[in-house]
Amino acid sequence: MKILITNDDSIHAKGLKSLVNVAKEYGKVIVVAPELPQSAKSHSITLEAPITYKKSLIFGEDIEAYYVSGTPADCVKLAFNNLLDEKPDLVLSGINHGANTSVNLIYSGTVAGAVEGALHNIPSIAFSVTTHNPDADMKAAEFYAKKIIDFALENKNENFCLNVNIPKVELNEIKGIKFCKQAKGAWFEEFARIPHPNKNVDYFWLTGKFVNFEPQDTKNDVWAIENNYVSIVPLKIDFTDYKLFEKLKNKNI
Repeated sequence: MKILITNDDSIHAKGLKSLVNVAKEYGKVIVVAPELPQSAKSHSITLEAPITYKKSLIFGEDIEAYYVSGTPADCVKLAFNNLLDEKPDLVLSGINHGANTSVNLIYSGTVAGAVEGALHNIPSIAFSVTTHNPDADMKAAEFYAKKIIDFALENKNENFCLNVNIPKVELNEIKGIKFCKQAKGAWFEEFARIPHPNKNVDYFWLTGKFVNFEPQDTKNDVWAIENNYVSIVPLKIDFTDYKLFEKLKNKNI
């Protein structure tokens, strides 16, 4: 069993270490992760600069690990093309510090790492825990990551990509796991205008508030984590709107 692990919080993140600790029980783990934080980079790849990588002993001598100058998608591409002698059995990404629910997964480098694995026809899972605290206790996240990896390995003949979010509560407060859909929601955003302390200009800082448009829908991922369930959303790479396609396919322009 060979498992490739990446993330977007960088090779130094506590969540990555937690995921490595869980995954190494299943076989050989190879970590290929960004050198620096790459949050909200989505599926971006590096085209206008060279990509470098270096071997790391951050997880000890038994774990093959590399840190990369690029994005999570870069990491998985580099792993498949240069660092692995054969395809892994599973691609894992995370454990991210911060939720990746609803529309947030569009921006997520963590989700992109898993999606890149799925593009190579490898079962892939993105894990996130709903706290941005870099020192958060990851016991509950590790417990449920193991349960979901067990499920994935039992069903690894399926070509899947799963987006997992784990609520940041004590283990005994989590009610279980729910397969969910993405919540319909949006960020109401604004850029705060702030005077620059050293220059005669203003700078802008993105702020905003997320609103779930379906707060009572028990099938969506935001409801699940707000009610102390682990949410699993199966993802697909095909963005085609098939209902609209059926309406438009015979129209002439």
